[in-house]
Amino acid sequence: MAAVVRASEVVKRWGATTALGGVSFEVGRGVTGLLGSNGAGKTTLIGLILGLHPPDEGILEVLGLDPTAAGAQVRERLGYVPEHEALPPDVRAHDLVRHLAEVHGLPRRDATARASDALWHVGLGEERHRPVGTMSTGQRQRVKLAAALAHDPALLLLDEPTNGLDPLQREDMLALIRRIGTELGIDVVLSSHLLEEVERTCDAAVILAEGTVVASGTMDALRAGTAGLVVDVDDEGGAEVVAAGVRARGLEAAVDGLRLVVPGWPDTAADAVRDVAAASGVGLRRVQPRTATLEDVFLASDGHHRAGRPFVEGRQVATADQRTGEGPPA
Repeated sequence: MAAVVRASEVVKRWGATTALGGVSFEVGRGVTGLLGSNGAGKTTLIGLILGLHPPDEGILEVLGLDPTAAGAQVRERLGYVPEHEALPPDVRAHDLVRHLAEVHGLPRRDATARASDALWHVGLGEERHRPVGTMSTGQRQRVKLAAALAHDPALLLLDEPTNGLDPLQREDMLALIRRIGTELGIDVVLSSHLLEEVERTCDAAVILAEGTVVASGTMDALRAGTAGLVVDVDDEGGAEVVAAGVRARGLEAAVDGLRLVVPGWPDTAADAVRDVAAASGVGLRRVQPRTATLEDVFLASDGHHRAGRPFVEGRQVATADQRTGEGPPA
């Protein structure tokens, strides 16, 4: 299957509030980050993927199915770890995971075995018979994860899975998520507002801002779109001269003392810098590609969005008319 989730111009409104304003993207195999600030529309989108509420416009496919028309079939093949915790404190972890596996249709014997396996996978094999209420925050997060894995889903949805965890627990959780997406072969959508978390864990990302997808693609493709060139010159006046020449060729350029930064494709930027420097007689000390980070991608895409020019893998998309909120109003 080319895409595990495919959205085309999906719109979702809660009353007068537009939560998603015509989003289009694809989620492929592996671990994909759903990145955006609070209120960007991440939780609303997860609800649509689960089939809990229908889109008002557009087309959404999950594992090749329409979650609105075939919600039960879709949810059979999904695992979901919600952001908020609502676990019964007096129930043993194994009993809870087994029960939820039975809810997904597994026979009692199979559900019992799968519950044990899932709890071992998340590092709670020795703790599986403890009541959930006696566990730490990190352990309870792992119980939720085990419950989402026990029925062997094709796609795992994680909504802010590191919330409330200390740094060590967070590191362990991210490593576990990465292992699930590689060793266990389960596709994962990780919803987060933390750039570094997505960059370290995910193969691809979908970036949301105010209910609009402003960028999506593999991590390498996203970074390449915001890469560029770092140029050191002999004198400050030379940096300004080269910057002016580069801007005249339609590229952006920022000067910081003897250093010039030219965003864009490194080869294109290098050709422009070389030609301008040669024509103006400016001496170059160093020219090297700049390594882009996901923060660079986010800032660049958010800047395009605020300027009315959001992009998804290089193409223009419609902007949302209204500021969004996450989920239905209270």
